[in-house]
Amino acid sequence: MMWNWKRSVRSFLCFLIGAVALFSIDTQRAAAEGATDTYNYSFWGTTVKSPAAYTAEKIINGQQFDIGAFADPNDIHVTENQDIYVVDTGNQRIVILNKNLELVHVIDSFMNNGQEDTFNQPEGIFVNELNDIYIADTGNKRIVHLNDNYELEKIVDSPQSEVIKQDFDFKPVRVVVDKAQRIYVMASGVFDGFMEFNADGEFTTFIGANRVQVNPIEYLWKQLATKEQRSQMVQFIPTEFTNLDINEQGFIYATNGDSFGDTIKKLNAQGNDILRREGYFNPRGDENYYVDDGPSRLIDIDVWHSEIYSVLDSKRGRVFTYNGDGHLMYIFGGLGNLRGEFVNPIAIERLGNDFLVLDRALGEITVFEPTVYGTTLNEAVKAYYNGEEEDAYHLYQETINMNANLDFAYTGIGKALLRQGKYKEAMEYFKVSKDQMNYSKAFLLHRKQVLRGYFPYIMTGIVAFVLLWFGWKVFRNVRGGRRINAVD
Repeated sequence: MMWNWKRSVRSFLCFLIGAVALFSIDTQRAAAEGATDTYNYSFWGTTVKSPAAYTAEKIINGQQFDIGAFADPNDIHVTENQDIYVVDTGNQRIVILNKNLELVHVIDSFMNNGQEDTFNQPEGIFVNELNDIYIADTGNKRIVHLNDNYELEKIVDSPQSEVIKQDFDFKPVRVVVDKAQRIYVMASGVFDGFMEFNADGEFTTFIGANRVQVNPIEYLWKQLATKEQRSQMVQFIPTEFTNLDINEQGFIYATNGDSFGDTIKKLNAQGNDILRREGYFNPRGDENYYVDDGPSRLIDIDVWHSEIYSVLDSKRGRVFTYNGDGHLMYIFGGLGNLRGEFVNPIAIERLGNDFLVLDRALGEITVFEPTVYGTTLNEAVKAYYNGEEEDAYHLYQETINMNANLDFAYTGIGKALLRQGKYKEAMEYFKVSKDQMNYSKAFLLHRKQVLRGYFPYIMTGIVAFVLLWFGWKVFRNVRGGRRINAVD
């Protein structure tokens, strides 16, 4: 009897899951088919046309510098003075270009205790404001720290700590450094978060570990499966991070390999996620996709000024850019053989207002330049972030004139009006963008403003009424006293 009950439950669940999957395929496929090369998402989650924010203008490879083609490059970094560092993994070297995309230097070796030392499959790089270079020398299982003269400062190798297993295999793949010279390393096979090292290269702690993400359907199947079946299923463990970047304030922006949940995080010094997610959807790449393909897989992130950040989706080759509140600003890129498309995109960086996208398979960098639309939208977000409400208002208006489908631009105008104290006008724009939270805020402030404007008249009326009422009472008492005296 018990066996029949379980079989009935399983049959029902199979039917239910199948029906949901078929429905999802139809709706998501229809939505995905409506997508264009340049698109955005509406409040309702549908794809809407959008002007191109960035266009591919040029392609860079090693051959044009007479140093040979890039081989399996894995990372790219742009410094404060706009020098470009390319991790040419297959050639065991670091290639340095200036902001004019001219060759400056090639680092393929350095002196270590009087002996020439070389790299082995390096994968990540970071250069701080002092032009100190930190290289994730993955094959040699170490972080190499060079100064601005390309001389060795120190080597950070396999860390020793009570919280690390003795047989731990240290394979750093990405690295960033804050202004206090603390080193944050993303290492292969580490599920406890990023590894933090102090300025001397000593391991201190893990930071920002991902929580275990459980697929509800897999969890349900585990509850119904036998003990033998459960032992063969995939265990629920935290996912690894896929990349990281750090902003001027020392906050770490990171992406992870989850297929759902919060795939983008902003970590403070305690490792807590403080990313704002006030957009129509949480920042995570594509909202609509073929079920067979699955959601976006974010593999790199770049933080710009005004809390603007961009993420790279390796699954579809697209770059998604968000403002600090989590609103999707624009999308560009894709997989293919045309200019502006990629085969295996691996890293993104900003060069001034331009984008650099590194393709590992092709061994080349595509330079994207902003269009008028992209420049205007970037400046609108920047103006609002800097408290320049009047400029933000006009820039957002220009953006809407070029793209009426950009719902969050109406929210930007509303916020600019809100800061200027024009609450009633702000309500109208929040209504268009369906921003209920800010509409309520504007409504409350508008109500206070109205009441404050009429307050003197209201108080005058109340005082006049009280005086009249008091005078009438006195008059009645005096009149009543006279009547009594007349009767006497």
